[in-house]
Amino acid sequence: MIKVLINGACGRMGREVEKLVDAAQDMKIAARVDKMADQSGCYSDINDFDGEADVIIDFSNHLGTAELLDYAVRKNIPTVIATTGHTDEELEIIGDAAKKIPVFHSANMSLGVALLVELAKRAAEVMPDADIEIVETHHNRKLDAPSGTALMIAKELKKIRQKAKFVLGRSGNGKREPDEIGISAVRRGNIVGIHEVYVSTDSQTITLKHEAHSRALFAEGGISAARFIIGKPAGLYDMNSIVTE
Repeated sequence: MIKVLINGACGRMGREVEKLVDAAQDMKIAARVDKMADQSGCYSDINDFDGEADVIIDFSNHLGTAELLDYAVRKNIPTVIATTGHTDEELEIIGDAAKKIPVFHSANMSLGVALLVELAKRAAEVMPDADIEIVETHHNRKLDAPSGTALMIAKELKKIRQKAKFVLGRSGNGKREPDEIGISAVRRGNIVGIHEVYVSTDSQTITLKHEAHSRALFAEGGISAARFIIGKPAGLYDMNSIVTE
C-alpha cells in the first residue's frame, strides 16, 4: 500500500487528490498538510508529521517549495511538485533536491498535454519549414497570459526549432517571420483550459488540441506521477518522462 502525504490538502486540488487516494486500492493517506489548515487531522506544519510516507504530492504554493523539499530530502521521500509560478531561485532548489531524491515537477500535470507536446515536437521535426502557432484559451478570471502551459509547450518546441523566437500576441504591421513561434491567449467564459498547436505550410495544416473538461485531471496526473516516481533513482522527472518511458 502506497502511503501518500498530501501537501496543500485543504485546497481545491488537495481535496481532489484526497478523493482519488481514498478511491485507489493501492493507496492510502499518510498525512494531510496545509499551512491554512482548517480541518481536524490536518497538520499546519509539515515538520510536525513524524510518521512514514512513501511519496509526497504537493498542490500547495510555490512559496513553500524550499521548506517542503528540505523536509523531503531529510526524510528521503520522493516528491511530486504540482505547484507553478516558481522563481529561478526556487527552480534551483528543486534541481538541487533532485540530486538527492526523485523529484517530479511539471508545469502541467495532464498526461494529455504531455502527449500533445510530444506530437507537436514530432510535427515540428518532420515539417521543418512549417509555421507554428500556439493558442491557449482559459476562463475570464485567469490573471496571467499566456498560460504557463503555453509557454512550456513553446519552450519544448524550441528544442526542435532552436533559432525560434517567441511572439506573444500580434499587433501592428509586418509579415510573419519564418523563425517565429506565435503564442496567443484568449479569455472567455468558464473555460478550464484549451491548448492548441497549429503546424502549417502553404498547402496543409496539422492541428493538435487538448481540452481540459475538469480540474480533476490535474489531480489524476499527480496520482500518476506519484506511482511513477516511487522506486526511481534521484533525479528530476516530468510528464514527458511518463509519456516517453
